[in-house]
Amino acid sequence: MSLIKSILIGVKLLMIIDWNDVDTVLLDMDGTLLDRHFDDHFWLEHVPKRWAEDRQTSVEHAREHLYDLFRSQENTLNWTDLDYWSEHLKLDIPLLKREVEHLIAVHPYVIEFLLYLKRQGKTVWLVTNAHSKTVDLKMKKTGIGPYFDGIISAHQVGVPKEDNSFWGLLQNFIDYNPHRTMLGEDSETNLATAERFGIRYLIYISCYSSKITPRRSKKFATIDYFNRLIPEKGSSINVQTIAGIC
Repeated sequence: MSLIKSILIGVKLLMIIDWNDVDTVLLDMDGTLLDRHFDDHFWLEHVPKRWAEDRQTSVEHAREHLYDLFRSQENTLNWTDLDYWSEHLKLDIPLLKREVEHLIAVHPYVIEFLLYLKRQGKTVWLVTNAHSKTVDLKMKKTGIGPYFDGIISAHQVGVPKEDNSFWGLLQNFIDYNPHRTMLGEDSETNLATAERFGIRYLIYISCYSSKITPRRSKKFATIDYFNRLIPEKGSSINVQTIAGIC
């Protein structure tokens, strides 16, 4: 029996994951599998720069104006809707993404983990808030699409993962038993809605961007990279929560 134990330092919690008890693995995309530096740079730097150039204003003014607009759509589907932002900003957002697509990168050990899951016969789904145009760009750039049994965007489900109804509605697309499911996320908010729905194994990814110093979650089992969840053959391992440098 392959067991993975995760002890949260300073928190009275012991999580034991027996891979024999996991049928389905749900994985977020941005920040979880892919380096969120691309998204942070795009929305916080590249879009304001292009918006300022288009309107012949300063980047500082663009940031101030756009950041308020972005915050107004947090926790909604508009937050990741490229068509919404193209219309409201009068910019070709998909085209601008292609201008900096060289920054799209897969986190270390993601491929190894996905291969491990397939060898173990797990059903693996990519479940993301990202717009379909973003998903298409990133799958083409990274080539990780074939590792999944399927890909679901919150735009198909009708609500973002921050909504408490999301995980139940997801069962209209994926036949999964929450008690035999693991979810990997870089969003504690999304892990919390999944917890309320009853998903049993919840893993927080602390190293969501290559440009940040990760901090462990105070509530959820935390790893920096997915190799922490790959046991050595025929043995069990302890997976410590990580708060170190990526």
